[in-house]
Amino acid sequence: MASDIVVDHRDKAISLLKADSDKILKLIQVQMDNLTMPQCPLYEEVLDTQMFGLSREMDFAVRLGLISEKEGKEILAKLERELSALHEAWEK
Repeated sequence: MASDIVVDHRDKAISLLKADSDKILKLIQVQMDNLTMPQCPLYEEVLDTQMFGLSREMDFAVRLGLISEKEGKEILAKLERELSALHEAWEK
């Protein structure tokens, strides 16, 4: 019974972290679709704030043992790749 609760909390944590990651990904995608300047101060501030918040959520979930450090890094790495793609698209 207790292991079922741990698994449930783990699944919920991963689901919530991925949902937050998807929100940031949508911000990046809007920028990609519109090729709005990624160096826009407002854009950078919002994205930096969102990324920082997500990294803190990841750290908290890792410290609670709800996800592995590897899983957290994979989620953040996916966002960083998308952000790099945005910057590359803007430069072209």
